[in-house]
Amino acid sequence: MREDYGHSAGSVFLSFILGGLVGAGVALLMAPRSGRETRDKLAGLAEDVKGKATGYAEQAKEKLSSTLEQGKDFIEEKKSLISSALEAGKDAYEKKKEGHSK
Repeated sequence: MREDYGHSAGSVFLSFILGGLVGAGVALLMAPRSGRETRDKLAGLAEDVKGKATGYAEQAKEKLSSTLEQGKDFIEEKKSLISSALEAGKDAYEKKKEGHSK
């Protein structure tokens, strides 16, 4: 029997990225370099990670905006269908009511 622990793809991906960053940081600190070289390397890595994180955040924001817009369009379409169905039901009721009163 499979148990679902509720881990989303986003949380798994974030865990993977954070694990990679920690591993890279440890590797840089353990490498045989001078303190200045190591600090420069860490600063470069931090800039790379910052740039990638910003790019991922922008992509996520664009995707969210697109999904919200699609959701709004879907809701408007369904509201229109429901309104049309209600009007048709009212018309049918009135016609049936007029038929019985004659």
